[in-house]
Parts: sequence; C-alpha cells; structure tokens
Amino acid sequence: MTTHETQLSAGTIAYQDTGGDGPVLVLLHGLLMDASLWQDVVEDLRTDHRCLVPVLPLGAHTHPMTEDADLSPRGLARLVGEFLAKLDLADVTLVGNDTGGALVQLLIGEDDARVGRIVLASCDAFDNFPPGLTGKTLVLTGKLSPTMFGLFMQQMRLKPVRRLPIAFGWLTRRGDAVSARWIKPVLTQAGVRRDTVRVLRGIAAERGILAGATERLAAFDRPALVVWAEQDRVMPPEHGRRLAGLLPQGRLVEVPDSYTLLPLDQPGRFAAAIREHVAS
Repeated sequence: MTTHETQLSAGTIAYQDTGGDGPVLVLLHGLLMDASLWQDVVEDLRTDHRCLVPVLPLGAHTHPMTEDADLSPRGLARLVGEFLAKLDLADVTLVGNDTGGALVQLLIGEDDARVGRIVLASCDAFDNFPPGLTGKTLVLTGKLSPTMFGLFMQQMRLKPVRRLPIAFGWLTRRGDAVSARWIKPVLTQAGVRRDTVRVLRGIAAERGILAGATERLAAFDRPALVVWAEQDRVMPPEHGRRLAGLLPQGRLVEVPDSYTLLPLDQPGRFAAAIREHVAS
C-alpha cells in the first residue's frame, strides 16, 4: 500500500491507500495499534476493493497532534468523519476492530451520511468500555504524567510482559511481532506520549459514553456485519450476538481460534466475511 498524509483539524494523519475503483473500505484500529493491524486483511481484499487505513492518534501514531486537539472518544470519532470528508469518500464500508469498533458506533450515532455499511469486529460495546482487564488497566495508566507513562511503558519491550493478560496477551494469539512494533512511538516520542495520556484520560472521563451509542445502532438501517472471536476474553461473545440482534440488518459471523484482534489471528476468514458482506 502507498502511504499518504492529510492535514485534519487535530493535526497530520498518515494513512495507507491501495487505490483502485472497487468498493471503498475504511478500516479502523484500536488503542496502541496502527495500520499494520490490517496488513494481511488488506493484502487479501485489495484485489477487488479500495482499502484505506488511517493511523489514528491512539498511541502508535508517529505524528503528534496539535496542543488543542480533541482526543476524547467523540473527538476521535469526529476525526474519522473528517477523514472521510477530506478524501471525499462515499458509500464507505466502515470497519472497526477493538477501539476502532467503538469509534464506528460513535460516528454513525452523529454523522453517517458517507457510510453505506458497517463491520463491527470484536470491539467495545454496551458497558464494556474500557474493555476487560486489558482496557481497564491501560486506562488507569492515563492517571500518570506523560513522562511517568513513558517509563511505565518501557516494560512492554519485554515479550513476557507483552503477553500478559493486562497487555496484549488476551488480544492476540499470534501477533506478538506486530505488537512489539506498535509500542515504539510511545517509547520514543514525547508528543505521542502526551497524546496517548490525553486519549486515556478522555476515555476515563466518559466511561458510559458507549452504552448510549451502542443502543442507537437500532436506528442504523443499512447492512451491518458483526464478526466476533468465539474465544474472545476481552470482548464478550454475548456482545456480538446482542449487536447482531440490535442492528436492523445485522448479521453475525463467529470465528474460531482467535482472540480480539481477528485481523492478526484469522485474517483470511475475516477478509472473506468482509468480501461477502460488501458483495451482498
């Protein structure tokens, strides 16, 4: 994929774009992740879709945001909407995994004119925000100063620490090599540490924000696919079933042998589900 940059109200956002004339997919990652979450899924789908993957300011970005950027959950969702508008994208299939799924829900609750269909994949929903032991532990670290947060995150250099349930251990079965790269910006850039702490504090200040957004999905009258890991230990599988039942055109696909990060653990199955969803 070709990497581009665009200037939005919060700052410079990098994004990857396969180009092409196929149906447009915009894929959103989660906290402490970047576009590489989607690498294998995009390699599969790029043959017949245009895939765009923005690197959101969620802790693995390399361009610090402006001092006054709104990095609250709603602010981040609006940033996604601004990205769609800046690139003049229409009839978008908006795909979100982990925190990316929360941003999908928040965005379509406010402004979904450019969204033709959605895919929610093992993501925050209902009252699971921040999600599970992993998310709650990470949000607690937002109470630290950016400098102390950076010192705390130094231990993530060690694979045994990254594989703990409070880190990436319950998020992916197979993606440690990728997650090791995700933490580098927050370890090396003061501006990224500052942004990440602001994101975490924004989540802590609005823990109940997603419950209302999830319930408003009942008004989303376009095609919706819910893809959930059968063995997810962070995002309860029951939430996937509830989401599919709540969405008027919701359909559920459950994926075996995977944790939350389906794009890493089961990219082929996930890509096939998206392709079928868009085609239908």
